[in-house]
Amino acid sequence: MVSGLELTLLLLFSAVLGVVAFRMLHLPPMLGYLAVGVLIGPHALALAENDTATHALAEFGVVFLMFSIGLEFSLAQLRAMRRIVFGLGLAQVVLTIVATMVVSWLVARYLPPAWHVGWQAAFALGGALAMSSTAIVSKLLTERLELSSDHGRRIIGILLFQDLAVVPLLIMIPSLAEPPEQLAVTLGWAALKAALVLLLLLVVGQKLMGQWFTSVVKRRSQELFMLNVLLVTLGAAWITERAGLSMALGAFVAGMLISETPYKHQVEEDIKPFRDVLLGLFFITIGMLLNLKLVIANWWLVLLLLALPVLLKFALIALLARAFGSSLGVALRTGLALAQAGEFGFVLLNLASGARLVEPFLMQVVLASMVLSMLVAPFVIANSGWIAMKIAANEWMLQSLQLTQLATRTMAAQKHVIVAGFGRSGQSLATLLTEEKLPWHALDLDPERVQEAQAAGANVSYGDAGRREALVAAGINRASALVISFADTRAALKVLSLVHELAPRLPVIVRAHDDTELDVLKKAGATEVVPEALESSLMLASHALVVMGVPLRRVVHRVQAARDERYASLRGHFLGTSDIRDDHTYIRLHSVMLRDDASSIGHRLLDLELDDLGAEVTTIRRGNERIEPKPEIELLLGDVVVLRGSEDAVNRAEERLL
Repeated sequence: MVSGLELTLLLLFSAVLGVVAFRMLHLPPMLGYLAVGVLIGPHALALAENDTATHALAEFGVVFLMFSIGLEFSLAQLRAMRRIVFGLGLAQVVLTIVATMVVSWLVARYLPPAWHVGWQAAFALGGALAMSSTAIVSKLLTERLELSSDHGRRIIGILLFQDLAVVPLLIMIPSLAEPPEQLAVTLGWAALKAALVLLLLLVVGQKLMGQWFTSVVKRRSQELFMLNVLLVTLGAAWITERAGLSMALGAFVAGMLISETPYKHQVEEDIKPFRDVLLGLFFITIGMLLNLKLVIANWWLVLLLLALPVLLKFALIALLARAFGSSLGVALRTGLALAQAGEFGFVLLNLASGARLVEPFLMQVVLASMVLSMLVAPFVIANSGWIAMKIAANEWMLQSLQLTQLATRTMAAQKHVIVAGFGRSGQSLATLLTEEKLPWHALDLDPERVQEAQAAGANVSYGDAGRREALVAAGINRASALVISFADTRAALKVLSLVHELAPRLPVIVRAHDDTELDVLKKAGATEVVPEALESSLMLASHALVVMGVPLRRVVHRVQAARDERYASLRGHFLGTSDIRDDHTYIRLHSVMLRDDASSIGHRLLDLELDDLGAEVTTIRRGNERIEPKPEIELLLGDVVVLRGSEDAVNRAEERLL
């Protein structure tokens, strides 16, 4: 029997190893947690027991996950996507549950009693199988730049409804364990309690939440703010639990309430570490449920339960997407992306198992099939385009047609500017190019934006700048420049590699959030990199200088000099308590005072060789005087040396100075 501390250390150590291993394999960390749970669980190495203490710890992971979903709950977003969310999403969840119940009825009708499953268990299994992995799918869509694409919008809409559908399922599934004659009363009573609790939380809580958080923020204490977030989350979870409902429901409502306040994004950042760690522990406990021996002994059944739900779900979603007006290619991509199981499926399956709705044997094989479906999901999504083209005969034609239309639109263009991305920045650039009578053509992946812009006469086409064919069709060999207007370093590097291959002499201007990736982008072939944070600082400074009476010519000269030196004097800043410090490549400034015991006193900067550590001395303050850091200058007691470099480089340089 291990102690609580030993159990916690074991889980954390195993989680670290699992996440590192799966990160190296470029697979989602969630699968690493599941694999670790299987390995250390009672059915494998038996290092940990799946006992009450482990479950209690893991349940908080679900609480914080539901809280995060509540934070993302936006009425405006729902209204904008209502046809996809409440049309396509609702149909997918309901029909998946119905299809599961129909299959269980057919099994009961034509197979021996050993295979029979009650309708309550079938309903619970259907709810679990209806879920897809928001974490895996949204991450892969973001990496592939497909969030704004036609199939990306449908996928996100369905995932959004799945997340919302968990709330009533959390209430219904435990009630299904009641005797049939009491089921209606139990469900009605659960619905009434849920309505009363939600009314209390939403009506009373909504009035208090904004005022309460404003009062807390005025105290200017990060610690107090964090304590308040935990109090609100766990307090709401406790209220719903006391009402006989799930803790996750209360956390979801708490997230909804905070999402309406101005502090939503700060709360989201603060809660993320708790959510990710505790959710990881939850997935470890799910993995611990899996009996590998039983699964291996019934491998054919596991594969059958892997293939049937995945194929059924794929076909169902693809058919529904077609019914809602999607092209065959978009429908196939949507179905392929959502065919796997999801994290909420484990939550619902665990709930059904706890209510004794699902037999242990069936629980094992379904759990194994769900884990396997999530393991193969990244590979299916990565090849969804190729699969869609193989299945849909007209998909090649549609893509060829898009490229042909793009090539036709740019055929007469010479010395034009290709604008990759037609968001706000791309459109502002296009306006200025038009005013200067310079030709341009934009590529964008948002079909609605492209349609509206084309209707207004803009030179924009649907196309992916990260595809070789699209750049060739856009006339990259005849273009005078290419501008990447979206601030996504991974996507920009992909475009830069293609430009280097197709038109190595073409000037490429790249937009970036800040100077973190400036050197990486320059090395990849960017002619100019425009960091938003530094450019906004330059504009702010230039306006301030003009207002203060500095001649415009001198202001323009200073701004141009900063750009010519590639923002060297502006790179890095002094960090405060509110700054995120988890990126060790970020350029920062740091002041180091040389006290009595500093070993660098009496030494020249040249002798200290701080440059070898990757750190640069920007200035030395001696009393009230600021001294230029020349190599031969000798450091004295009381000097303040200002360092610039990455977090690691600055720390090493400080250690050498002191």
